[in-house]
Amino acid sequence: MAKQAVSFKVNGKQVDVLVDPRELLVHTLREKLQLTGTHIGCESTHCGVCTVDINGESIKSCTFLTVQAEGAEVTTVEGLASADGLHIVQQAFVEEHGLQCGFCTPGMLVRAASFLKENPNPTEEEIRWGMSGNLCRCTGYQNIIKAVQTAARKMQEA
Repeated sequence: MAKQAVSFKVNGKQVDVLVDPRELLVHTLREKLQLTGTHIGCESTHCGVCTVDINGESIKSCTFLTVQAEGAEVTTVEGLASADGLHIVQQAFVEEHGLQCGFCTPGMLVRAASFLKENPNPTEEEIRWGMSGNLCRCTGYQNIIKAVQTAARKMQEA
């Protein structure tokens, strides 16, 4: 099968890659671009550990073809922090102990950042619904919810 050239931005940097037309974005990110923060979990969109942001929307990169990213802006967990430090969502997860083993954390962080752009002043119920596509087996979600609430408050103050 012939390789296909795909061009898109990842974390603000233009990339050009040759991929098999059936190659999944999660594999391109991890194996070709060395962005290993995006994890591979269930490979069926159920767990959310592969969540990245494409053109302002959260997607599960384990079922998204790289060729579909042509011309897109992709943000992975590596793209959240800046030279000034952690993203507000990342800092809130640290402060509120919203992570334990860390396996789900990259997807949770990317989803939380995207969710707070969609809904900057969410209720607890809205946070639970907005984060429901991302699973965590360690925390019981309460600290994740608190972290998103803290991030929302800090983003409004900023």
